[in-house]
Amino acid sequence: MWSGGKRAKLTREFYARPVLIVARECIGKILVHRTAQGEAAGRIVEAEAYRGPGDLAAHSSRGLTRRTAAMFGPPGHAYVYRLYGTSWALNLVTGGEGMPHAVLIRALEPMRGLDLMARRRAKPPTSRELTNGPGKLAHALAITGANYGQDLCGDILFLEQPDRPAGPISRSPRINVDYAGTWAARRWRFYERGNRYVSVAPRE
Repeated sequence: MWSGGKRAKLTREFYARPVLIVARECIGKILVHRTAQGEAAGRIVEAEAYRGPGDLAAHSSRGLTRRTAAMFGPPGHAYVYRLYGTSWALNLVTGGEGMPHAVLIRALEPMRGLDLMARRRAKPPTSRELTNGPGKLAHALAITGANYGQDLCGDILFLEQPDRPAGPISRSPRINVDYAGTWAARRWRFYERGNRYVSVAPRE
């Protein structure tokens, strides 16, 4: 599904698949962001699938808008939005064009550029608080609205194939989507079991 070799960048084919498959297979992959300040990267240890427009927890359930346009575009692009109006959150667009599905990246285990992430977050490099939430990891990696619609197959913001597999993966209902009625119970949150950077205790 993607180019072979150690630390190979994931290709469009990785994203152009059903969102639940991509969300689960994101666990253990490496998210990289290159900026003028340097490169920062971390292993994805928590992700959630959003399968609009039927999924009432997804922003795309409200249809095509200026805000959600990237979700309706081709797979392998970034959908970035304001989280509670205070921080940014990164989503990976999946599936096919016109199919508004995306994977929210909820937590990372820092790997490269720890000092840079620590400066941005004003936290020690070893702190769990560095990247244990969607807004925190976006801050640590300097992901902002400027990355909206960015091609994830380019050289700025992308996923790498790791050189070791993820640990055991579990799933649970998604976080903070109680407004979505029965959709809130869907077990569409995936996480690496026992990883200290997972954002909150699993909801089973």
